[in-house]
Amino acid sequence: MRILHVLDHSVPLHSGYTFRTLAILREQRRLGWQTFHVTSPKHTATRDSEETVDGWHFYRTLVPSGGRKLPGLGEFELMRQFERRLRAVAQLVEPHVIHAHSPVLNAIPALRVGKELGIPVVYEVRAFWEDAAVDHGTTSEGSLRYRLTRQMETHALRRAAHVFTICEGLRGDIAARGIPAEKVTVIPNAVDIEKFEPGGAPDEALKAQLGLSGCTVVGFIGSFYAYEGLDLLLAALPTLLARSPDLRVLLVGGGPQHEALKAQAGALGVADKVVFTGRVPHDQVQRYYDLVDVLAYPRHSMRLTELVTPLKPLEAMAQGRLLVASDVGGHRELIRHGETGWLFDADDTGALAQAIVDLLAQRDRWPTLRAAGRAFVERERNWARSVARYRPVYEALAVGAEA
Repeated sequence: MRILHVLDHSVPLHSGYTFRTLAILREQRRLGWQTFHVTSPKHTATRDSEETVDGWHFYRTLVPSGGRKLPGLGEFELMRQFERRLRAVAQLVEPHVIHAHSPVLNAIPALRVGKELGIPVVYEVRAFWEDAAVDHGTTSEGSLRYRLTRQMETHALRRAAHVFTICEGLRGDIAARGIPAEKVTVIPNAVDIEKFEPGGAPDEALKAQLGLSGCTVVGFIGSFYAYEGLDLLLAALPTLLARSPDLRVLLVGGGPQHEALKAQAGALGVADKVVFTGRVPHDQVQRYYDLVDVLAYPRHSMRLTELVTPLKPLEAMAQGRLLVASDVGGHRELIRHGETGWLFDADDTGALAQAIVDLLAQRDRWPTLRAAGRAFVERERNWARSVARYRPVYEALAVGAEA
């Protein structure tokens, strides 16, 4: 079985997107399938047309030179260029299936090439492009651009031979667009359980270096996007400090909200209680996890977070970490309140503060919570189990294409 994966971007860039991709590819290789990989023009980390990273070979689509584009025109130009590159790669590797991953800017070129070459195309929705555009401020719900993007997405879903998605929230939205249930398969987010061990002892030297010695640490490790709700965590900090003066917030990473969060901490008068480390090397992230007593995932309630399940809470549970999270739909699919984590009413600063206070007050329950989270991931959210769901779809499409 030869599968050509059509990707937005890949390693060496680090993101939830690239981590999921590598997990899928590794498991598919274990099943004996050949995988090939082509990235879109949005992957700008190289000037080479082909690249091997950590043993994975990628065909790249180089970014064209040119002046300023009219709004919307740039995306169509990129799709045309990607289509040309994808056609050449498909003719070279002759896949049984073309597997296009979000966003829809990848699906449209893949569908065109698949139709031309007689290769079935599946489309995997990790999130909808229109929702990501809303979060990044490039459009708004209800705008003409939003409606056109949504129509494009629905068009791709209808034309694909099969649709994969990452969670029940997205499957429900896809079904609401008129896509038959039998045409949609959920491939849940999971973790490489063998790569995660229960959290170790904190590095006291690092803790002292960050000014966290003797403190209770509530932390977040990841990208600082608006939807993550880190502004709520900072807003809750004065209340938390009134109850636990030794509490500190550790924010590891960076992103669009970095400066706004620093300004907010200053305005609240808690700047000396919040530690911003900036981005840290991937091989050092574990040391920072080990400093945290409670991980916080206070995502705002919005269409994106209600529909999409994140990877971070799963990784936290795989490490036997304690966590509090807003009760958005994406979290409710992963976290069982009082069993594998602590949920609170989304967008409610008081509820967030109370959830952290309650969890910190029940230290006798911590071993049970940690063990339950780890067991849930081992039992239900491992990549072998998730990736096995591709097999019947791939095999049926490959047989149909050869008939």
